[in-house]
Amino acid sequence: QVQPVESGGGLVQPGGSLRLSCVVSGRNLNIYYMAWYRQALGAQREFVASVVNSDFASYADSVKGRFTISRADGENTVSLQMNNLAPEDTAVYYCYIQETKIGSIWGQGTQVTVSS
Repeated sequence: QVQPVESGGGLVQPGGSLRLSCVVSGRNLNIYYMAWYRQALGAQREFVASVVNSDFASYADSVKGRFTISRADGENTVSLQMNNLAPEDTAVYYCYIQETKIGSIWGQGTQVTVSS
């Protein structure tokens, strides 16, 4: 079964950094879209960043200049480098992919907590 698996979450102080990773296992996959979403307690899930193939990245306004999404050519992994974290970045972060045959798949999420 194809499943994105996130890692790298944790507790960090304001101004700190974390790097999230998402690995998708499976054979003969053609994943053309990989993204990160997040959901804070009591809030709706929101878009954070995305990358089409390995070339075109997009970001939510709230994270521009602080977060960087990356995907290596030919790899079914995507990373999210998060710098200058703030308490409002606290949320469960989800990996989301779109694959040509399977469609859309969500990961289980990883908790990021920004607190002093």
